[in-house]
Amino acid sequence: MSLEGLNGYLVEIQTDVSGGLPNFEVVGLPDVRVKEAKERVKTAIKNSGIEFPSRKIIVNLAPADIRKEGTFFDLSIAIGILIAIGEISKIKIENFESTIFLGELSLDGNVNRVNGVLPMCIEALELGIKRVILPKENAIEASIIKGLEIVPVDDLTGTIEYI
Repeated sequence: MSLEGLNGYLVEIQTDVSGGLPNFEVVGLPDVRVKEAKERVKTAIKNSGIEFPSRKIIVNLAPADIRKEGTFFDLSIAIGILIAIGEISKIKIENFESTIFLGELSLDGNVNRVNGVLPMCIEALELGIKRVILPKENAIEASIIKGLEIVPVDDLTGTIEYI
């Protein structure tokens, strides 16, 4: 999820990890904070005890024609990469298609609070999303929206263990 003004909208994180020269690119009209996610995600994965792949990684934020701003994509980008390298199986994630991930990653793998959770959760519910995995510090705010399962997490490792 992302914000456009005060409204939330769905952003699909598409991840491809393939052979070739090691490279990590984020495309789909990312702003500077989203582009910086590459370093936060890479370091958070490594510092969570998981080997970061030395391969070509492309992350597309769709729809590509809307500017993406903010740091709430970090957790979903990390999850996308971990699924692409086989660290997490999509089959293991119950109701994966109706789950969203929100959160900024710190370099040690902690999941930090983000702004704008309430409008994103409202839009998620309207889109039929059933579960939101987000920073523990945002859980009370998000729990105002009835009909969503709110899953508060502290760090990337705990997120992986939960899903």
